[in-house]
Amino acid sequence: LMRPLQGCRGRGVVVGTVTLCLAAGWALQTPGGVSLLVPQPNINATVAQNILLSVEYSCRGVATIEWKHVSSWGTTSIVEWRSGNYINISTVYKDRVTAFENGSIQLRNVGMRDAGYYFVTVTEEHGTNAYGTIIVNVYEIIYEDLHFVAVLFAFLAAVSAVLICFMWLCNKSLHLFQKKATHKLTASTTEEIELETIEC
Repeated sequence: LMRPLQGCRGRGVVVGTVTLCLAAGWALQTPGGVSLLVPQPNINATVAQNILLSVEYSCRGVATIEWKHVSSWGTTSIVEWRSGNYINISTVYKDRVTAFENGSIQLRNVGMRDAGYYFVTVTEEHGTNAYGTIIVNVYEIIYEDLHFVAVLFAFLAAVSAVLICFMWLCNKSLHLFQKKATHKLTASTTEEIELETIEC
């Protein structure tokens, strides 16, 4: 079982911004300049999983690819590179991102903060742009909560066992005390009967 990341109030604003950016990108794109395909625009992942943000682009000239992450925590530049040349990975993602020649990136060991919108921009050397968006949802694995419940249940079972033993010991002690009190009462009654017999 999995529990989804809690949404934020500004998500509608982000979706509106994404739509506006995509519309502007399509309006500015010239035919035959740059094309970009996003085969999987929604990705569901669990904490500590590796995910592939897959895209496929084509252009006539040399392209520059840039990835950004937008979430309730803000906007972060992930990586930028020019096909066949340099690659510039943000220090936040230095050990977690692998860039591929087709424009895709792999993000390793995702956490809850990695949920959000991933924007990719492909810019051809003559200034033609193409834009793509991938929405990533990150879920926590519920077994961590089940582990807590199991530990709590074991603790409560142990406390219950101790209380049952304590009640059993109290019951035995009370029973022994009542037996001794009855024995003393019987002994004193026998003495009284003997005294009454002697007095007669």
